[in-house]
Amino acid sequence: MSSQRELLTWVIAWTVGVGLALFVVPIPAMAQSNSADYIFLIASGFLCDAGDSSSCPAVVKSVDGSSYEMNGAGTFDTKSKLVTATGTFTHKSPYGNSLETGIWLANELVGFDSYGIAPGARMQAGSVFGPPQFGPRRMPMLSGAMPAGGLAVLRIRLLPMWGPSRTAVLQVICALGKVPDEHPTDGIRLTFEGGGAEFDEEITGRVLFLLTTPGTSPAARAPNPEVDTKPAHTEVRQ
Repeated sequence: MSSQRELLTWVIAWTVGVGLALFVVPIPAMAQSNSADYIFLIASGFLCDAGDSSSCPAVVKSVDGSSYEMNGAGTFDTKSKLVTATGTFTHKSPYGNSLETGIWLANELVGFDSYGIAPGARMQAGSVFGPPQFGPRRMPMLSGAMPAGGLAVLRIRLLPMWGPSRTAVLQVICALGKVPDEHPTDGIRLTFEGGGAEFDEEITGRVLFLLTTPGTSPAARAPNPEVDTKPAHTEVRQ
C-alpha cells in the first residue's frame, strides 16, 4: 500500500471518529477546545435518516449531469477564520458511474454569512436535530449550542484515492433563520480553482450549523452598554 493510500485510510478513519465524537463529547466543550464559535455538519451524524435518502449524502450537480456526493463535519471561527473540517466525497458521471472517491480537508474559512438563529429551535428540537431516535433523550449534549442558518465558504483540498489532489471552494448552505431567496434550501456548491466545471445545482443533503456562543451571533448581537470601570472619585479631607 502506497504512503498516500495509507494517509487517506488514516484520515478517513479519523473522519469517522469526528462524527462519532459529536455523540459522546458535549458540543460546548468541543467548540471551546477548538476555539471555534460554530460547529457544522454536512449530511452526516444525526442529520442522516436511514429512511430518507434526501438527507445524506449531500449531492450537487453540474450542467452536464456529473455530480459530487459529499459529507463531513467540522468547526470554524468567524473572527480568526480558522477552520478544522474533513469529510468524504465521490465524483460520479452523468450516468451514475463512480469516477473517483476520497476525502476532503478544509484549510481556510473564506467567509461566513449568518442567517441568524433558527426560530423556535428549542421547541422544534426533534425536527431540527434529526430522527426520533436522537430526540429529547439526546438533547442534553446540545446544551449551550443553538441551531443557526448561514452560508459558509470554505477553501478545501480534495485527495482522491488515486490521482493528484485538487483545490476547490465549497459553499455550505443551511436554510434556517432569515433565509435569502437565492439559497432557499440546505445544500452545497462546489467550484474548482483553475477552471473546470462548476457544481451549483443542489440536489439533496441536510446541513446544520450550531452556534456555540449565541451572544456573538451577527443576527442576535446587541450593543453592550458602556460600563464605567473607573473608580468613583472620593474627596479626602485632611
